[in-house]
Amino acid sequence: MPGDHRVPADDLPPGAVRRAGPWAVVNRDGRYSAVSRRCRHQLADLSGGTLDAEGCLVCPWHGSRYDVRTGEMVDGPRGFLLYRGPTPGYSGLVRAYASVLKLRVRRALRRGDDVVVEE
Repeated sequence: MPGDHRVPADDLPPGAVRRAGPWAVVNRDGRYSAVSRRCRHQLADLSGGTLDAEGCLVCPWHGSRYDVRTGEMVDGPRGFLLYRGPTPGYSGLVRAYASVLKLRVRRALRRGDDVVVEE
């Protein structure tokens, strides 16, 4: 069905991040969430990111951290283009921009053998 975005539940163990169409679906200790896949910094694909110990989605390029419940960037970025390291003034500017343009957030639920993003 069009707009039906899902991930096999077996491919989404606790701590995992997977792609489901335009969404990055995460499993935070058995609680599923989905956020839009493009980082607000340089549009990295967040479905290639990781979940940290606090349950935040971490961008694979420059380490921006997102609260998957709200879509808010809570930290980062740590770099620009190919540089990875401290960028205090620049990072503050990106966080200010990202506070206005948060990631979109959707519920994701287990349905049978799949985790489905509700649209």
